[in-house]
Amino acid sequence: MDTVLRDVTVVDGTGSPAYRADVALAGGRIAAIAREGEPRPSAREVVAGDGLVLCPGFIDMHAHSDLALLRDPDHSAKAAQGVTLEVIGQDGLSYAPVDDRTLAELRTAISGWNGDGTGGADGPALDFDWRDVGGYLDRLDHGFDGRGIAVNAAYLVPQGTVRMLAVGWADRPATAAELDEMRRLVAEGLEQGAVGLSSGLTYTPGMYASDAELTELCRVVARYGGYYCPHHRSYGAGALDAYREMVAVAREAGCALHLAHATMNFGVNRGRAPELLALLDRALAEGADITLDSYPYLPGCTTLAALLPSWATEGGPDATLARLRDDDCAERIRRAMEEEGSDGCHGVPVDWDTIEISGTGGSAHAGHIGRTVAEIARDRGEAPFATARRLLVADRLGPTILQHVGHEENVRAIMRHPAHTGGSDGILHGLKPHPRAYGTFPHYLGRYVRELGVLGLEECVAHLTSRPAARLRLPDRGLVREGYRADLVLFDPETVGAGSTFEAPRTLPTGIPHVFIDGRFVMKDGRRTDVLAGRSVRRAGSRGAGRR
Repeated sequence: MDTVLRDVTVVDGTGSPAYRADVALAGGRIAAIAREGEPRPSAREVVAGDGLVLCPGFIDMHAHSDLALLRDPDHSAKAAQGVTLEVIGQDGLSYAPVDDRTLAELRTAISGWNGDGTGGADGPALDFDWRDVGGYLDRLDHGFDGRGIAVNAAYLVPQGTVRMLAVGWADRPATAAELDEMRRLVAEGLEQGAVGLSSGLTYTPGMYASDAELTELCRVVARYGGYYCPHHRSYGAGALDAYREMVAVAREAGCALHLAHATMNFGVNRGRAPELLALLDRALAEGADITLDSYPYLPGCTTLAALLPSWATEGGPDATLARLRDDDCAERIRRAMEEEGSDGCHGVPVDWDTIEISGTGGSAHAGHIGRTVAEIARDRGEAPFATARRLLVADRLGPTILQHVGHEENVRAIMRHPAHTGGSDGILHGLKPHPRAYGTFPHYLGRYVRELGVLGLEECVAHLTSRPAARLRLPDRGLVREGYRADLVLFDPETVGAGSTFEAPRTLPTGIPHVFIDGRFVMKDGRRTDVLAGRSVRRAGSRGAGRR
């Protein structure tokens, strides 16, 4: 054997009671599990596990590490949490499939999520030497100097990017030819290894798609055994209707559904999580295949530009900036945001006291980070919208925000649901990112298991491991079982917790000494090793599936 984990408490991911055992690893797999009283395996290296829990590696079902994986070989933000697999390509916007035009547009449009790839504080400049999904996944496999990436990654075809390629940024129905092209692009992405399709239906241009258009694309996903992962049309006013809409689209298409960062936010939804869960329970009882993910925090995180009304962003980033510079258009935008409730802000009028700047594209506005738009405006003696407008124009739509609109009772209710999985929705870009990027998984274990008892340990581990593995249809991940991949976490249940806070969001967690990917130490004695064992995890049956 390569390694034996001696006298560990195994929480195997099934939800079954924990048990004591020695677990032996060889060739990147779990080679043997010897329970108490059985012959003990030997190995070249023995890790003392007394007092530690061994569980499968955590699967982050909603990640925004699309560029971070390529420019940051350390990636301790996720590795130190025990994350061994991330699902990227989220919210309908990512970097494949693209052409030269759409790549340039995307690098501006979602620079608040990922930076623009030109180098600087986020890491080295990227060459963007791919154009299709297969090329991007190959680039992940190559990683740094041919050695791979920090953790494994699965990819969703981003529906907004697909629409950008086929239709552009216009707010209109797709023609028959354009719909055929979108179907082709989705099928090609799935054939090349994507595990499903994502949407961002409060982000342009994906939000311009009708339900009929989404249904047709989901029919393609269903044929390949993938799943649809929508950021739906509202998490605020009309949130329940937006959830119903996605359930109906998936049902009509015969497609599995995974609801992204399933929350009920803003004042209009305080205490209404039970209504959402009842809606989902009815659909599940009728035979729907539904899962969801959430993060264990109250604020959300997105870009400041995301709050704009969709008509203001039609035509792409340059057209958006031109409207913001025009005084008459800017006043229309202000009314939509502050008085009417723009679709970009989920139908709820913006409360600038809840909008905190968490990142900017350069140092010129770094002094605003950690402060709300309302605070900045008061100090400058200007209206809050004037402050927001100035930042958007000066930073070319780049500012990232925390949006303080969540409710604890909703967060707890949703995480208890049997269809629930964990997703950080972690944006790593910016000087003051949301702490969920560095703390989601240990926060579940420390805060919601040990301190509050909202979930039992075995149940919580199942939420974070086997349930997402089942959604991704991974036959050899998500459980501590002989023959399964040795993607594993050893943690101390008495000390595990998120080190990240809103004041110090990049602080690493406590109580997670060892993390393995492919049987190799990614974290050892609480320190990041130089191992790059991560690769793309491709849809079963696709080109390149199963390779290491």
